[in-house]
Amino acid sequence: MNIATLNAKSRKGAGKGAARAIRKEGLLPAVIYGDKKEPVLIAISEKDFGLEMKKKGFWTRQYEINVDGEKYRGICQDVQNDPVTDRLMHVDFLRISKDSEISIEVPVVFLHEDTCPGLKLGGVLNVVARTIEVICRPDDIPQSFEIDLANMNMNESVHSDSLVLPKGVRFADTNGFAIASITPPVNEKADTAPAAAAAAAPAAAAAAAQPADKK
Repeated sequence: MNIATLNAKSRKGAGKGAARAIRKEGLLPAVIYGDKKEPVLIAISEKDFGLEMKKKGFWTRQYEINVDGEKYRGICQDVQNDPVTDRLMHVDFLRISKDSEISIEVPVVFLHEDTCPGLKLGGVLNVVARTIEVICRPDDIPQSFEIDLANMNMNESVHSDSLVLPKGVRFADTNGFAIASITPPVNEKADTAPAAAAAAAPAAAAAAAQPADKK
């Protein structure tokens, strides 16, 4: 089970003005919501949270959030960044309990790309799903889904039915879906020739339809 600790303090003010004041202190406005309880407005260290985001498995990591001596269990659901500076602006934590079922996006990790036969022949890894949504209890959340490319050849693909799910975990999409495939390299010259011919066809047809000059 992947649980980390975050220290936070409660905040009373909401809105842009209060958020700006918090950021001037090097803190990041955040909220803990869900589990059919009132949201809790908090502020956390912008520096510490930025370091957490760089760690492997961030989006599936559970946090014990200490807020002025009271503890909450949560998982990061959303991070908002400034569109210009990319600075962290706000964080949403989903409150969870040990027995609650949650829906979560688990990242897909590809292994052995350097020895993959299809890629060594010039194929292209076409990634369809970079994350997979699953439903499970917090203690059962997988850190990632690993896809081994060591034996994949050109024109082969990986589907959800090839994955072995941990106990207590199920896919949100029960219909089955593609995860990735190895496709042949695109031949630009071969692709542009038909397009050029198709573009020239209307002009040729129009010229042929013009009446002949009368003598």
